Amino acid sequence: MFRIQAKIAPSVLEALLLILGIIAIMSVSIIKFGAFPHIPILISILLLLIYGAFKRISFKDLELGMMDGARAGLGAIFIFFFIGILISALMMGGTIPSLIYAGFLTISPHFFFAIVFLIACVVGVAVGSSLTTTATVGVAFIGMASAMDLSLAITAGAIVSGAFFGDKMSPLSDTTNLSSSIMQVDLFDHIKNMAWTTIPALVISTILFAILSPTKELKQTEAIDQFKEALLKTDLIHWYAFIPVALLVIMAFKKVPAIPTLAITSFVAIIIGLFIHPYTATEVMSILYDGFKSTTGLKEIDSLLTRGGLVSMFSTIGLVLLALSMGGLLFTLGIIQAILLKVEHLLRRPRSVIAGAAGTAIGINTLIGEQYLSILLTSEAFQDQFKKAGLHSKNLARVVEDAGTVVNPLVPWSVCGIFITTVLAVPTTEYFPFAFFCLLSPILTVLFGFTGKTLTYLKSDES
Repeated sequence: MFRIQAKIAPSVLEALLLILGIIAIMSVSIIKFGAFPHIPILISILLLLIYGAFKRISFKDLELGMMDGARAGLGAIFIFFFIGILISALMMGGTIPSLIYAGFLTISPHFFFAIVFLIACVVGVAVGSSLTTTATVGVAFIGMASAMDLSLAITAGAIVSGAFFGDKMSPLSDTTNLSSSIMQVDLFDHIKNMAWTTIPALVISTILFAILSPTKELKQTEAIDQFKEALLKTDLIHWYAFIPVALLVIMAFKKVPAIPTLAITSFVAIIIGLFIHPYTATEVMSILYDGFKSTTGLKEIDSLLTRGGLVSMFSTIGLVLLALSMGGLLFTLGIIQAILLKVEHLLRRPRSVIAGAAGTAIGINTLIGEQYLSILLTSEAFQDQFKKAGLHSKNLARVVEDAGTVVNPLVPWSVCGIFITTVLAVPTTEYFPFAFFCLLSPILTVLFGFTGKTLTYLKSDES
C-alpha cells in the first residue's frame, strides 16, 4: 500500500489533527457506545473524503485510493473463505473436538496454572479464536479456581495467555492470516518465523505459571468432567480425527501454499466426517456455508463447537475491506507520508524500525482499542521503512502480531479487554500482571530487534 502516490502534501499539523480525529471517533464509538468497529471506520472514511474534497482532490482519485487500499487485502479475504470452510470441515471430522478433549486429559492435581495455560494454548490453536477459547474453557477454569479458592487473577492471566497464543499461532486465526497476507508472506512461513519469539515466551510463561501454581490437591473438577462427557457424547472423538492435523503440518513443512493446503485439508476432514456421520450432500453444503451446529445441550460445549462456515467470515472481511480502504485514503491524502517524513531520520536502522512498529501497534491498541486496526495500520505505515532498513516483510508481520494481536487484551477499554472482563468477571487490571505471554511477546520482539537475532534480511535482488 505504501506504493500509493500522495495527491497532496499536507502539513504535519494537518496530518496529526486528522489522525487524532480518527482516533477520537474510533475510541468514543467503541469504548463509550460499544459500537462494532465497522461504523466508526466508515465515519472516518467520510471524514477523509470531506477533507479530500476541501483540498480539491477529485472524487475519482479518492475512490481509486480506497480501491488500491482494499486490493491489498484480497489475498487475506480469499484465505478467510477457505478458513471458514476448514473450521466447519474440522468440526465435521471431529478434529477440533478431539484436540480439545486431548487437552482436558492433561488436567493434573499439581501445576494448575501452568496446565490451564497449556490447555488454553491447545484449544486456542484448535479453534483459532482467543475470545471463543476464553468464553468456553476459560469460564470452566475460572469456576474451578473459584471453587478451590485459588487466585482468579492468575487463572485469568493463564487463560488469556493461552488463548492469545492460539490466536497468534493457529493457521485458523484471522489475525494470523491477515498479517501474513498484508505482508505477502506465506502463512506457514509466517507462523514458523513467529516461533522465534513465541516459543521463548511460551516456555518462560509455562515456568512462571508452574512456579505460581499451588501444591494442593485438585478438587471440584465437575465442570471439566462435564466438558469431557459432553465431548464424548458428540461421537466426534476418534484417533483418526487427528489425520487432518498431521496433513496440515506435513503440507506446511513442504511449503505448500496456504489455499491449496486449506482446501486439501478441508476435503480430507469432510471425508472423515462422512465416516462418522452419514451427512447428505445438502447437509455438507449447508455446514460449509452456515457452519457446524453443535446440539449437545451443554451451553459451553455448543458455544465452542458451533463454528465455521463462509458466513462466519463475512464480518471480518467487511472490517478488513473498510480498514484497508481507510488506509488507502490516508496514503492518497499524504497523511501517513507526512508523519513518517517527520520521523524518518529516526527509522533507518533495523532496531529502530522494529521498535517504532511495535510502539505504533501498542499505541493503536491503547488509543483505539482495536486489534485489526493495530495490525492493518502498522503494516501499512511501516512496509516501506522495513524495506529501506533491509528487512524482509516477514519481520514486520511478526512484529504486528507480537505487539498488536496479543496486546489488545491488556487494554481495559479494548474490544478484547471488555469482552474478557465480562465473561470471566475478572477486571483487566487484575489479570494484566499475570498475562505473561502477552507481556513477554512485545518485549521479546523489540529485544530481538536490538540484538539483530532471528531477523530475516532482504537479499540484494529483493532490495
